[in-house]
Amino acid sequence: MADATFEEGREAPLNLGAETPEDLSVLSSLVQDAVFTSPQMAWRPREHRFAILLNRFRWEDRVAAERRGRAFERVQSLLVIDTVLGVASQGIDRKDKDLVLSLLDVRFEAGDDGAGHIVLTLAGDGALRLQVEALDVSLKDVTRPYEAPSGKAPKHPE
Repeated sequence: MADATFEEGREAPLNLGAETPEDLSVLSSLVQDAVFTSPQMAWRPREHRFAILLNRFRWEDRVAAERRGRAFERVQSLLVIDTVLGVASQGIDRKDKDLVLSLLDVRFEAGDDGAGHIVLTLAGDGALRLQVEALDVSLKDVTRPYEAPSGKAPKHPE
């Protein structure tokens, strides 16, 4: 067993926000390959809020895990999108409560006066499109990291 490094001692749960497309790009890279099921999504129209409880691959820890020869990790995180006026989906069977969905990308399509759409692209041609008054997204880790069940880092064809 090796001693912990200084870099590993700085580690803390993520609690980030995005109010610009550049911010959202960073958040998108952190939630890439996160998995969830349809019951882990919640749309609250009165609160103008859409949230997903994700099992997020810890991309920020990948290099440290490889260097230390330890398991890759996932963590449960809340992805919350505020100022949501409407939600549309494509390619998602909401009746299949056990279907595992994999998040590939989150992007903002600007409209007028700061409004627009946030598009969450899923593996297998699924997508969620949220109409928003403004870009207001947060990502917060809500559990301790746990060993990734597959033991592997996600890979994508180039």
